[in-house]
Amino acid sequence: MENTQILWTDRKRPIFGLPLSFTVYKLTSEKLLIESGFLSKKEEEVRLYRVMDLTLNRPLFQRIFKVGTIHCVTADKSTPEFDIKKVRNSSQVKEFLSDLVEKQRDEKRIAGREFMMDADDGLF
Repeated sequence: MENTQILWTDRKRPIFGLPLSFTVYKLTSEKLLIESGFLSKKEEEVRLYRVMDLTLNRPLFQRIFKVGTIHCVTADKSTPEFDIKKVRNSSQVKEFLSDLVEKQRDEKRIAGREFMMDADDGLF
């Protein structure tokens, strides 16, 4: 990974809120990295300016163990939707991520209209 400072990191917590998983989430000022796997590793990268919508899901079982899942919708063709599953302080993480997304969109001067494209990349 490049010399970018990691602003937040956590593991997926599938059992009783414990980090017993090989899925690691890392957030920098410009992108979100999702590393998964044990023997065969996979790393997904999503540029923050491409994130269009964030939704926090916290069913009863997750609330009991103080975790939550953040559903993300993006303008990325290879990863149009993904979940940041069962992380601690999920409400604060969602707000932090949302703030970073807005900051990146402002820095890159990207407006919402630039995401209003159909499958053929034509305007709706």
